[in-house]
Amino acid sequence: MSHTPPAHHTVAQADLAALIDAALPQTQCTRCGYPDCAAYAQAIAQHEAPINQCPPGGAEGVARLAVITGLPALPLSEAHGVEAPRTVAFIDEAWCIGCTLCIKACPTDAIVGSNKRMHTVIEPYCTGCELCVPVCPVDCIQLENTTGNATGWAAWSAPLATQARQRYQLHKKRLPLEEMSDAEDSSTTPEAPAANAATASPTAAVAEDAAALARQAAIAAAMERARQRRAQTPKPEPTAE
Repeated sequence: MSHTPPAHHTVAQADLAALIDAALPQTQCTRCGYPDCAAYAQAIAQHEAPINQCPPGGAEGVARLAVITGLPALPLSEAHGVEAPRTVAFIDEAWCIGCTLCIKACPTDAIVGSNKRMHTVIEPYCTGCELCVPVCPVDCIQLENTTGNATGWAAWSAPLATQARQRYQLHKKRLPLEEMSDAEDSSTTPEAPAANAATASPTAAVAEDAAALARQAAIAAAMERARQRRAQTPKPEPTAE
Protein backbone atom coordinates (compact mmCIF):
# COMPACT_ATOMS: atom_id res chain seq x y z
CA MET A 1 0.00 0.00 0.00
CA SER A 2 1.50 3.33 -1.09
CA HIS A 3 1.93 6.11 1.44
CA THR A 4 0.80 9.61 0.52
CA PRO A 5 2.93 12.26 2.22
CA PRO A 6 1.13 15.00 4.17
CA ALA A 7 0.30 18.17 2.23
CA HIS A 8 2.67 20.29 4.31
CA HIS A 9 5.48 17.84 3.58
CA THR A 10 4.82 18.08 -0.17
CA VAL A 11 4.84 21.88 -0.04
CA ALA A 12 8.07 21.91 1.97
CA GLN A 13 9.63 19.52 -0.53
CA ALA A 14 8.57 21.73 -3.44
CA ASP A 15 10.04 24.79 -1.71
CA LEU A 16 13.30 22.93 -1.13
CA ALA A 17 13.43 21.83 -4.78
CA ALA A 18 12.93 25.46 -5.86
CA LEU A 19 15.77 26.63 -3.62
CA ILE A 20 18.06 23.92 -4.96
CA ASP A 21 17.13 24.71 -8.55
CA ALA A 22 17.89 28.39 -7.95
CA ALA A 23 21.39 27.41 -6.75
CA LEU A 24 22.19 25.38 -9.87
CA PRO A 25 23.96 27.04 -12.83
CA GLN A 26 21.11 26.22 -15.26
CA THR A 27 23.34 25.01 -18.08
CA GLN A 28 20.78 22.22 -18.72
CA CYS A 29 23.70 19.97 -19.71
CA THR A 30 22.15 16.71 -18.33
CA ARG A 31 25.57 15.60 -17.01
CA CYS A 32 23.94 15.13 -13.60
CA GLY A 33 21.96 12.24 -15.12
CA TYR A 34 18.66 14.12 -15.21
CA PRO A 35 16.92 15.80 -18.17
CA ASP A 36 17.40 19.30 -16.78
CA CYS A 37 18.44 21.27 -13.70
CA ALA A 38 14.92 21.37 -12.27
CA ALA A 39 14.62 17.58 -12.44
CA TYR A 40 17.95 17.18 -10.64
CA ALA A 41 16.83 19.67 -7.98
CA GLN A 42 13.63 17.69 -7.48
CA ALA A 43 15.60 14.45 -7.12
CA ILE A 44 17.84 16.01 -4.47
CA ALA A 45 14.83 17.36 -2.57
CA GLN A 46 13.29 13.87 -2.60
CA HIS A 47 16.55 12.30 -1.38
CA GLU A 48 16.89 10.40 -4.66
CA ALA A 49 20.20 11.94 -5.76
CA PRO A 50 23.32 13.26 -4.01
CA ILE A 51 24.35 16.89 -4.24
CA ASN A 52 27.66 16.34 -6.06
CA GLN A 53 26.54 15.51 -9.60
CA CYS A 54 26.77 18.97 -11.22
CA PRO A 55 30.16 19.53 -12.91
CA PRO A 56 29.34 23.07 -14.15
CA GLY A 57 28.69 24.15 -10.55
CA GLY A 58 31.91 22.53 -9.37
CA ALA A 59 33.05 22.41 -5.75
CA GLU A 60 31.41 25.74 -4.91
CA GLY A 61 28.14 24.46 -6.30
CA VAL A 62 28.31 21.40 -4.05
CA ALA A 63 29.05 23.67 -1.07
CA ARG A 64 26.00 25.83 -1.88
CA LEU A 65 23.75 22.78 -2.08
CA ALA A 66 25.17 21.49 1.21
CA VAL A 67 24.15 24.71 2.94
CA ILE A 68 20.63 24.55 1.47
CA THR A 69 20.01 20.87 2.19
CA GLY A 70 21.98 20.45 5.39
CA LEU A 71 23.84 17.54 3.82
CA PRO A 72 27.62 17.18 4.04
CA ALA A 73 29.63 18.59 1.15
CA LEU A 74 31.08 15.80 -0.98
CA PRO A 75 33.80 15.80 -3.63
CA LEU A 76 32.41 16.26 -7.12
CA SER A 77 31.36 12.91 -8.59
CA GLU A 78 33.95 11.90 -11.19
CA ALA A 79 31.37 9.67 -12.83
CA HIS A 80 29.44 12.79 -13.85
CA GLY A 81 32.37 14.87 -15.08
CA VAL A 82 35.02 17.28 -13.85
CA GLU A 83 34.98 20.94 -12.93
CA ALA A 84 36.32 22.91 -15.88
CA PRO A 85 36.36 26.38 -17.44
CA ARG A 86 33.22 27.57 -19.19
CA THR A 87 33.16 26.75 -22.87
CA VAL A 88 31.18 28.14 -25.78
CA ALA A 89 30.31 26.23 -28.94
CA PHE A 90 31.47 27.51 -32.31
CA ILE A 91 30.34 26.14 -35.68
CA ASP A 92 32.82 25.84 -38.55
CA GLU A 93 30.63 27.44 -41.19
CA ALA A 94 32.70 25.96 -44.01
CA TRP A 95 31.67 22.44 -42.97
CA CYS A 96 28.12 23.04 -41.72
CA ILE A 97 25.58 21.19 -43.90
CA GLY A 98 22.48 22.80 -42.39
CA CYS A 99 20.98 19.62 -40.94
CA THR A 100 19.37 21.54 -38.00
CA LEU A 101 20.18 18.72 -35.54
CA CYS A 102 22.22 21.04 -33.32
CA ILE A 103 19.40 23.60 -33.29
CA LYS A 104 17.00 20.97 -31.96
CA ALA A 105 19.52 19.81 -29.34
CA CYS A 106 20.28 23.26 -27.90
CA PRO A 107 18.31 23.79 -24.65
CA THR A 108 18.59 27.58 -24.74
CA ASP A 109 17.99 28.14 -28.48
CA ALA A 110 21.47 29.60 -28.83
CA ILE A 111 21.90 28.21 -32.35
CA VAL A 112 20.18 29.82 -35.31
CA GLY A 113 19.89 28.76 -38.93
CA SER A 114 17.58 26.98 -41.32
CA ASN A 115 17.44 23.70 -43.18
CA LYS A 116 20.34 23.31 -45.65
CA ARG A 117 21.68 26.72 -44.61
CA MET A 118 24.65 27.60 -42.47
CA HIS A 119 24.07 27.66 -38.69
CA THR A 120 25.75 29.88 -36.13
CA VAL A 121 25.93 30.11 -32.34
CA ILE A 122 24.75 33.20 -30.46
CA GLU A 123 27.64 33.24 -28.01
CA PRO A 124 25.98 35.11 -25.08
CA TYR A 125 23.19 32.50 -24.98
CA CYS A 126 25.42 29.41 -25.13
CA THR A 127 25.80 27.65 -21.76
CA GLY A 128 28.52 25.26 -22.94
CA CYS A 129 26.22 22.29 -22.33
CA GLU A 130 27.92 20.36 -25.18
CA LEU A 131 24.63 18.72 -26.26
CA CYS A 132 25.09 20.01 -29.81
CA VAL A 133 28.47 18.32 -30.30
CA PRO A 134 27.50 14.61 -30.49
CA VAL A 135 24.51 15.20 -32.79
CA CYS A 136 26.56 16.97 -35.49
CA PRO A 137 27.06 14.45 -38.33
CA VAL A 138 30.10 16.24 -39.78
CA ASP A 139 31.91 17.20 -36.56
CA CYS A 140 31.90 20.90 -37.36
CA ILE A 141 31.22 22.10 -33.80
CA GLN A 142 34.11 22.97 -31.54
CA LEU A 143 34.15 24.08 -27.90
CA GLU A 144 36.38 26.96 -26.89
CA ASN A 145 37.46 27.97 -23.40
CA THR A 146 36.10 31.44 -22.65
CA THR A 147 37.07 31.86 -18.99
CA GLY A 148 40.75 30.93 -18.85
CA ASN A 149 41.57 29.24 -15.55
CA ALA A 150 38.27 30.17 -13.91
CA THR A 151 36.05 27.14 -13.33
CA GLY A 152 32.68 26.30 -11.79
CA TRP A 153 30.79 29.29 -10.39
CA ALA A 154 33.93 31.41 -10.82
CA ALA A 155 33.34 30.99 -14.56
CA TRP A 156 29.58 31.51 -14.31
CA SER A 157 27.28 34.08 -12.67
CA ALA A 158 23.79 34.50 -11.28
CA PRO A 159 22.65 36.70 -14.22
CA LEU A 160 23.86 34.07 -16.70
CA ALA A 161 22.03 31.37 -14.77
CA THR A 162 18.83 33.43 -14.76
CA GLN A 163 19.11 34.07 -18.49
CA ALA A 164 19.72 30.39 -19.19
CA ARG A 165 16.71 29.35 -17.08
CA GLN A 166 14.44 31.82 -18.84
CA ARG A 167 15.59 30.77 -22.29
CA TYR A 168 15.19 27.10 -21.42
CA GLN A 169 11.64 27.71 -20.20
CA LEU A 170 10.82 29.46 -23.49
CA HIS A 171 12.47 26.59 -25.36
CA LYS A 172 10.22 24.07 -23.60
CA LYS A 173 7.14 26.12 -24.46
CA ARG A 174 8.17 26.41 -28.10
CA LEU A 175 8.83 22.72 -28.76
CA PRO A 176 5.21 21.50 -28.48
CA LEU A 177 4.08 24.30 -30.79
CA GLU A 178 6.67 23.27 -33.38
CA GLU A 179 5.67 19.62 -33.09
CA MET A 180 2.02 20.55 -33.63
CA SER A 181 2.97 22.66 -36.65
CA ASP A 182 5.05 19.83 -38.13
CA ALA A 183 2.20 17.39 -37.59
CA GLU A 184 -0.24 19.72 -39.32
CA ASP A 185 2.13 20.23 -42.25
CA SER A 186 2.69 16.51 -42.71
CA SER A 187 -1.02 15.68 -42.52
CA THR A 188 -2.05 18.02 -45.34
CA THR A 189 -1.09 17.25 -48.96
CA PRO A 190 -2.52 18.48 -52.30
CA GLU A 191 -3.52 14.93 -53.18
CA ALA A 192 -5.40 14.37 -49.95
CA PRO A 193 -7.59 17.26 -48.77
CA ALA A 194 -8.33 17.43 -45.06
CA ALA A 195 -12.04 17.07 -45.84
CA ASN A 196 -11.52 13.43 -46.83
CA ALA A 197 -10.08 12.01 -43.62
CA ALA A 198 -10.41 8.41 -44.78
CA THR A 199 -7.95 8.89 -47.63
CA ALA A 200 -5.90 11.70 -46.08
CA SER A 201 -4.43 9.61 -43.28
CA PRO A 202 -2.67 6.95 -45.42
CA THR A 203 -1.52 9.52 -47.96
CA ALA A 204 -0.15 11.75 -45.23
CA ALA A 205 1.75 8.81 -43.74
CA VAL A 206 3.30 8.00 -47.12
CA ALA A 207 4.17 11.65 -47.68
CA GLU A 208 5.73 11.90 -44.22
CA ASP A 209 7.82 8.77 -44.83
CA ALA A 210 8.94 10.12 -48.19
CA ALA A 211 9.89 13.44 -46.64
CA ALA A 212 11.87 11.69 -43.90
CA LEU A 213 13.72 9.59 -46.50
CA ALA A 214 14.43 12.72 -48.51
CA ARG A 215 15.87 14.47 -45.45
CA GLN A 216 18.05 11.45 -44.66
CA ALA A 217 19.27 11.30 -48.25
CA ALA A 218 20.04 15.02 -48.25
CA ILE A 219 22.02 14.74 -45.02
CA ALA A 220 23.87 11.67 -46.29
CA ALA A 221 24.75 13.47 -49.53
CA ALA A 222 25.92 16.54 -47.66
CA MET A 223 28.03 14.39 -45.34
CA GLU A 224 29.64 12.71 -48.34
CA ARG A 225 30.43 16.09 -49.89
CA ALA A 226 31.92 17.20 -46.58
CA ARG A 227 34.07 14.06 -46.40
CA GLN A 228 35.28 14.65 -49.96
CA ARG A 229 36.16 18.28 -49.17
CA ARG A 230 38.05 17.16 -46.08
CA ALA A 231 39.94 14.56 -48.13
CA GLN A 232 40.90 17.23 -50.67
CA THR A 233 42.12 19.66 -48.00
CA PRO A 234 45.93 19.50 -47.95
CA LYS A 235 47.40 18.39 -44.64
CA PRO A 236 50.00 20.67 -43.06
CA GLU A 237 53.59 19.63 -43.64
CA PRO A 238 55.33 18.32 -40.50
CA THR A 239 57.81 20.78 -39.06
CA ALA A 240 61.44 19.79 -38.84
CA GLU A 241 62.79 19.12 -35.39
